[in-house]
Amino acid sequence: MPVMKLNSAILLLLGMLMPFTVSADIYKYTDAEGRIYLTDAPMSGHYRLLQRIGTNGKAVKRSKSKVNYSALEKNKQRFSSLIDQVAQETLLRPELLHAVIRAESAYDPHAISHKGAVGLMQLMPATAERYGVSDRRNPQQNLRGGANYLKDLLIMFEFDLKLAIAAYNAGENAVIRSGNKIPNYKETRNYVAKVLQFYRENRFGKS
Repeated sequence: MPVMKLNSAILLLLGMLMPFTVSADIYKYTDAEGRIYLTDAPMSGHYRLLQRIGTNGKAVKRSKSKVNYSALEKNKQRFSSLIDQVAQETLLRPELLHAVIRAESAYDPHAISHKGAVGLMQLMPATAERYGVSDRRNPQQNLRGGANYLKDLLIMFEFDLKLAIAAYNAGENAVIRSGNKIPNYKETRNYVAKVLQFYRENRFGKS
């Protein structure tokens, strides 16, 4: 059973406890045993945006996920040279970077997920901070931050591509807790399969 039940009164109290000069986003994660974790700086994609709290301490209406799939090819062409440049800087295959970006945002620099991830590589707030990204909506910053994170994950998991991709989606701790295996989350397993499919298509073409 969950250790707590969140309601509007608790959310308001959380908002009032935040510094009153800034707004804050509250993220929630429920583990397999029903324990609930709250944070304003999630690292992994398994934290979901629970509520936005404005500067007045009141809850702000949450927007739905937003991705412009209709402009995929146009945006791919727009950012291809930058993607190739960042791939060279980080020693990543451009085909892999393209695959992750396509799966994450469909090349939409304005993409926003219901979890609160933003931009081409769908950076969460703490990941952006960790890699020096001051503006997650800036395509150059977002791409470099996400690429460096992906590179670090590859190194961390000894260049096991499947584990690195899984960690990009669920967080490295989720992979470690799973015994250095892909976590048994449907979303993560589907994500890994999708990225690998895009990666194969990028390298060898559609079969």
